[in-house]
Formats: sequence, C-alpha cells, structure tokens
Amino acid sequence: MGNDQFTIAEYEEIKDLPNHPEKLLIDVREPSELIETGKIPTSINVPLSTVEQELKLSDEEFLAKYSRNKPQSDDEVIFHCKMGGRAGKAADIAISLGFKNVKNYKGSWTDWAKNENL
Repeated sequence: MGNDQFTIAEYEEIKDLPNHPEKLLIDVREPSELIETGKIPTSINVPLSTVEQELKLSDEEFLAKYSRNKPQSDDEVIFHCKMGGRAGKAADIAISLGFKNVKNYKGSWTDWAKNENL
C-alpha cells in the first residue's frame, strides 16, 4: 500500500473545516496525547488501533458514539496524528475499507500548532 491513494491536506483546509461540516477530521492519536495538547477544532478522536473497527460501525452506532454522521464512501475524511505517520496508516485503512476521498494532514498536530502559535 503506497501513499499514492490518498491526497495531502494542508493547514488552510484544516483551518476552514468549521465551514465544512460535511468533511470529517479524525485525530488518530491516543487520548492521553490529546489531554497534553488539546485538539484541532471539529476533530473526533479515533485512536489508530481502533480506526478499522470504528469505520465499520453502523451509521447509527457511529452517530451515537461521536455525534457526527458516519462518513459514506464518497465523503471527505481527513486523518491527522502528531506528525503524519499514523495518519497515513489510518488513511490506508480507510481506503482498504472502500473510502474514496481520503486525505492525510501531513504536518498534523505539529503543523497545526506551529501555524496557530500554540
């Protein structure tokens, strides 16, 4: 599996996500990391180890758990972690499950924090 199947999301796009509720930003870091750093607005936390099972939830289960609609195969799904490595793995998993519009926020939290002066 190569990186040629997903595209790269940039900071400007992530910053604009509050204006695009149809796009789903998934933070694949561990919950303990979010406690240390905070989170990017609009993101939901699905640790990498659980991405596959969570993306297999029914629409109803996903909505109940995350208060967001489960992405459909054509919906835009963006993954991020701390530096982009785990996000890339999560993107590959999503693609293997049939998601077609998958992005990796390559700089991930590190890039976000730099741009936000955190």
